[in-house]
Amino acid sequence: MFDTLKRWLNHARKNKIATPAPELWARAEARLPFLDFLPEEARARLRALAVAFLGEKEFYGARGLRVDDDIMLSIALQACLLILGRGLAAYRGWVGIIVYPGDFIVPRRVMDEAGIVHEYDDPMLGEARADGPVIVAWFDGGPPGPGINVILHEFAHKLDMANGSADGFPNLPPGMSRRQWAAAFTAAYERLCRLDDAGIETILDPYAATHPGEFFAVASEAFFETPLSLRAAFPAVYAQLSAYYGLDTAEGEARTSGIRFATGTDTGNPPENAGDGNGGEMKP
Repeated sequence: MFDTLKRWLNHARKNKIATPAPELWARAEARLPFLDFLPEEARARLRALAVAFLGEKEFYGARGLRVDDDIMLSIALQACLLILGRGLAAYRGWVGIIVYPGDFIVPRRVMDEAGIVHEYDDPMLGEARADGPVIVAWFDGGPPGPGINVILHEFAHKLDMANGSADGFPNLPPGMSRRQWAAAFTAAYERLCRLDDAGIETILDPYAATHPGEFFAVASEAFFETPLSLRAAFPAVYAQLSAYYGLDTAEGEARTSGIRFATGTDTGNPPENAGDGNGGEMKP
């Protein structure tokens, strides 16, 4: 199967066009039901972008994992979902994608303020490196838990890193306001931290409360996988992500689910502006 994919990738490089077998598309897309939230023309663009992505990037299996056609195409579709509105230039400057069979350990070595060096093992599902590859865990049986999509998460970090560190403030497309982005994300992040401190669950994984960059990545996961819930709980963040990614995934989920509309209280989460007050502002 790997050889089959390599053949049509080589064909794409030579002839600028390639079409994987229908059964390969069907298997890859069956793992990604949130692709149904896209309009039909966007699905076609996503497929073309995924083929181009596979022609530019290099995949490596870790711990003996054989990265086959299905894995590569699934990762490509999800990575390209984030750049449908901007194209492959958004991922320029790096080529490698390392895939682990499940979670993995990264040895860390840090020095504290007193100058003492601490070494420890950090269990991870993925890591995006500003100067290098994207590293992701692959689970044959699907994600390790509900609402967890390590591929969307790490590629969102990669977009965030295009202008420096992963701080939750990526390069914005023309027409978007940096001030409005900062206001929406800062208020939502501070609110999430207050709710997390109070032990109140939201539709976002608590990991989003650890850093503004993680909030952006986790919110991006929700934008594609559970957009109606994100729009109901964090409407200002949803609006910014909709403009940033150039998609209205909540309307797509409503269409596929037969829902006419979603209110700010239909998820069981506190509305975004309920008792929040005014938050600070993340520095542009």
